[in-house]
Amino acid sequence: MTGEQGQRWLVTGASRGIGFAIAMAALNGGGRVAFLSRGGAELPQGHDGRAMALRADVTKPADLQAAAEALSERWGGIDVLVNNAGLHRGGRIDRIDDADFASVLDTNVSGPFNAVRACLPHFPDAGGAIVNIGAVVGFRGFAGDVAYGTSKMALEGMTKVLAVELARRGIRVNLVLPGFVSTEMTAELSPTARESIVQDIPLRREGTPEEIAQVVWWVAQSRYMTGSTIATDGGLMARL
Repeated sequence: MTGEQGQRWLVTGASRGIGFAIAMAALNGGGRVAFLSRGGAELPQGHDGRAMALRADVTKPADLQAAAEALSERWGGIDVLVNNAGLHRGGRIDRIDDADFASVLDTNVSGPFNAVRACLPHFPDAGGAIVNIGAVVGFRGFAGDVAYGTSKMALEGMTKVLAVELARRGIRVNLVLPGFVSTEMTAELSPTARESIVQDIPLRREGTPEEIAQVVWWVAQSRYMTGSTIATDGGLMARL
């Protein structure tokens, strides 16, 4: 993959899984990438100073403002923001803890909101790209996922509003919609539950973080797409 050489990326939740794969795709495409996470990411070797680790909690605006300023101070600005950091807490509506519901919305909705506000002052006049990472569960009803599903549908609404608001600045805002992907988040599922989900996917397999990252990278390069939702789910949404 090759894109605009030297693009400056900030990827949240980049210490593992889909976030790490996205950050690596950006690096391999010639970009300069800030791996942002709460605990700090372990940086890959051999990229000639084009990677940096930033520690921040996306629920804390001050953390994100400091991270955006640190990236901008080092590389002169931000071209691409990927809002990948997410939190999952399962539970049906009559069982889920109030604090868990609030935490999911705080991370998955307020987190991207905070990140966009922190990064906007550092986007160049030429514009840039914001890619939000949603989930199929925000569009299909899965029992026991009221918090996660609510948060991911809210993120689609935010994506569309920001696409309109930021178009005048040349900033494109899109939503990539992963389906069932092999990550630490899905590893907690039982083999029976996993097989049931896979059987509902037309391609009959789980996705990989790298496959999602390929789409995110392409979306960030697309000049005339904004406000779009791009499903990358093995055909799962097509089964509706």
